Amino acid sequence: MDAPRELLQRMFGAAIAAAQPLCCIPARLPPAPPGRTVVIGAGKASAAMAAAVEASWPGPLEGLVVTRYGYSVPCTQIEIIEAAHPVPDAASVTAARRIAQRVRGLGSDDLVICLISGGGSSLMVAPAEGLTLADKQAVSRALLKSGATISEMNCVRRHLSAIKGGHLGAACHPARLVTLLISDVPGDDPIDIASGPTVADPTTCAEALAIVRRYGIDVPPSVVEVLARGRGETVKPGDARLAGSVTTMIATPQIALEAAADVARSEGIAAHILGDSIEGEARDVGRVMAGIALQVSTHGEPFTPPCVLLSGGETTVTVRGDGRGGRNVEFLLALAVALDGHPGIHALAGDTDGVDGQEEIAGAYLAPDTLGRAFAAGLRPRESLDRNDGHGFFGALGDSVVTGPTLTNVNDFRAILIEPRARHTVT
Repeated sequence: MDAPRELLQRMFGAAIAAAQPLCCIPARLPPAPPGRTVVIGAGKASAAMAAAVEASWPGPLEGLVVTRYGYSVPCTQIEIIEAAHPVPDAASVTAARRIAQRVRGLGSDDLVICLISGGGSSLMVAPAEGLTLADKQAVSRALLKSGATISEMNCVRRHLSAIKGGHLGAACHPARLVTLLISDVPGDDPIDIASGPTVADPTTCAEALAIVRRYGIDVPPSVVEVLARGRGETVKPGDARLAGSVTTMIATPQIALEAAADVARSEGIAAHILGDSIEGEARDVGRVMAGIALQVSTHGEPFTPPCVLLSGGETTVTVRGDGRGGRNVEFLLALAVALDGHPGIHALAGDTDGVDGQEEIAGAYLAPDTLGRAFAAGLRPRESLDRNDGHGFFGALGDSVVTGPTLTNVNDFRAILIEPRARHTVT
């Protein structure tokens, strides 16, 4: 077996590779239309998706997609522009306006291929009537700190937008619309991926306002007014403008976890996928996973070591401290505290897009000696956790995992490797 850290990093790499657009897109492309083919899209993987379309498409293409700064991939027929994530900027507004222009005036002989992946909510922003970019930025910052789930956050975002919640899809009518999705959300619901710009949305402004109030989210008065008056309502199921549109999921967290499991099994290690849509506070999930890992290590239940426990989804962090954040490193730090240096348990957690929180760091690695090295370096794990400073903690130990832009995004990856008990049992 490889050294634990090397094996876990290979598994993480396999998960990312399985979600690469060039692997997923060619078989899912529709037939060429009699008229024009226009490619649009938004998300951290959208440029790589556009390049994959260009590489496989038999005829002429045109279009525009927006991706995160630093995530561009060269294309010859599809224009690539960049904007900010996770808080939108002026380029996000420009991107939304230009993408809407691209689909204006299309006919029934034309085809729109829309490429959507995680991050599109901030990369393509068209404030609803009565709102400004500053309003949207304030909402984004407040949502990120609130502890709301990604589904709840995107419900709010959809109802403050003139392009999300099916509005972009409706604008493509009467052209044929095919949306290709890379999922970064628990449950893989299209309405939650980039806030569902091309799909019908059954949720309401009233539900979005209830989320704002439930979490005590501090938003501008103009936002409350838009939601309270129902002025940000989305395109609903049954809308004729979306009739006949096709939405296809081309990569998901489950696919990525299965690829990682294959790597473990090739080394003779049993792999168990605990779930691809685990949510909740990152530190709470860390404590629960620690309990499962300890049961496996100590009692051989419910699995026998050696084995690896895999999970995905999107946890949340309610920010209370002044640290550098990151939901994956917060999970890992809580796991470390709960394991308390238990021998034979290693873990890696990271975001498959290469960015955990607002840091250009994917995640981190945890070893049995992590806490011992931390104390020797003058770090206090519980204090770091209280400050939401997972990145600061693991960075100081040299245990950050840095991938650079991965050009895809199927959400969080968590792997806990439990070595054979004979290797760490004291007699």
